[in-house]
Amino acid sequence: MTSRYQAPFAPGGSAPIDRALAERLLAVALEQGGDYADLFFEYAVNGSYGYDEGLLKSAGRYVTMGLGVRVMQGDATGYAYVESLDWDALTHAARTASQIARGGKSVAPVALTSQTLPVRYPVVQHSLDVEGVAKRALLERADRAARALDERIVKVTASLNEELREILVATSAGHFAWDSQPLVRFGVNVIAEAGGKRQTGSSGGGGRTGMEYLETHTPEAHAAEAVRQALAMLDAREAPAGEMEVVLAPGDSGILLHEAVGHGLEADFNRKKTSNYADAIGQQVASELCTVVDDGSLMSGRGTINVDDEGYTPTSSTLIERGRLVGYMQDQHSAKFFGVTPTGNGRRESFRSAPMPRMTNTLLLNGESDPDEIIQSVKRGVYARKFGGGQVDITNGDFVFSLTEGYLIEDGRITAPLKGVNLIGNGPDVMRKVAMLGNDMAVSDGIWTCGKDGQSVPVGVGCPTVKISAMTVGGTDLGG
Repeated sequence: MTSRYQAPFAPGGSAPIDRALAERLLAVALEQGGDYADLFFEYAVNGSYGYDEGLLKSAGRYVTMGLGVRVMQGDATGYAYVESLDWDALTHAARTASQIARGGKSVAPVALTSQTLPVRYPVVQHSLDVEGVAKRALLERADRAARALDERIVKVTASLNEELREILVATSAGHFAWDSQPLVRFGVNVIAEAGGKRQTGSSGGGGRTGMEYLETHTPEAHAAEAVRQALAMLDAREAPAGEMEVVLAPGDSGILLHEAVGHGLEADFNRKKTSNYADAIGQQVASELCTVVDDGSLMSGRGTINVDDEGYTPTSSTLIERGRLVGYMQDQHSAKFFGVTPTGNGRRESFRSAPMPRMTNTLLLNGESDPDEIIQSVKRGVYARKFGGGQVDITNGDFVFSLTEGYLIEDGRITAPLKGVNLIGNGPDVMRKVAMLGNDMAVSDGIWTCGKDGQSVPVGVGCPTVKISAMTVGGTDLGG
């Protein structure tokens, strides 16, 4: 707990919410009927700092606080939220959400039981407790380091974003869980210029941690990585076009798995049969080399949570085991539909939104191949080191991703840097074409945020070196 900020609904706060009050409010939410209800109290403090052209150009901090009430009856959902902890306001929100169930059966909530949660994000020093001048000094260090590394660096920007989110979840199923979720992200972007060419480079990271993150991942290290990428890409040539072998670097390449496969494994899409993986449990959906998990228990990971926004503690859920589909990521509602236990994947952006199945840290696990042997096995192909933006059709898994750093592989060696590389394919098809899997699985340093139905949540991705036997490369060099 930071010494400066405390949720008003916390014990000792100005408007504490205990089990008795939560039970009374749940009873109000279900007084018109309904078969399930939950309360989601949230207090969040966010801060941001932006450094540009040698100056701290922006700094901000804001606090949000409120309660979201959900009442469910079958597939119907009533939802209301309020930004006050006044009892009249709370009960008004509960009665508003309950209107969806008006006239239905009345189901009494069970007694709430306080949950003991794991400790997955121990923090030495909360970022919110550190003065702004110290954070500005970190950004200045990144700026100085990047400019000192090479005279071709003509522009540097750096940023620090921080959040502390305190939540209290109470449900008619008996959950009563409290969690305090820190989040830090540090980033550096540079532009290198030479011979009339300009290229960008970036580096960032963080997770559910405190300022100690920047002691092991220093501003100078992030600056050096951003500069390395920008300088390497100054010599980039046009990318080849056509179908060829593609090797994905470990770590950040897991974003391709997240977008092209992970969303299709979220249970709501399968309950509605809008996913390519609907009704495919037990079927071979990927190469036998592939085992995919969603693991919300990684220590200090960006997507890690002690408890989801419905009161369930996620562990490591196996989704695909040696190529066979074995499960989906479940929230409370979808789990009831499928007759399984919730996997702790019910997440929401804030108290203003209802939860739904979301990824936490989605990982493709290790194979047995040496990464060097994977590269050496490729006659001509593309090495994808860093990904930029992309587009995915969740209904069928079709995707287009652009690379911010990619290289040509020729005769088993990584050679020329490439620009304008797009990878075009289909998620399930690519998973079947995984031909080699490295033994160097890495988790991305915490930079990714996932969007779904207008809600954003922090997530983690990870994978080892992956060789895909064929993928369409959308380059501009048609001569090969």
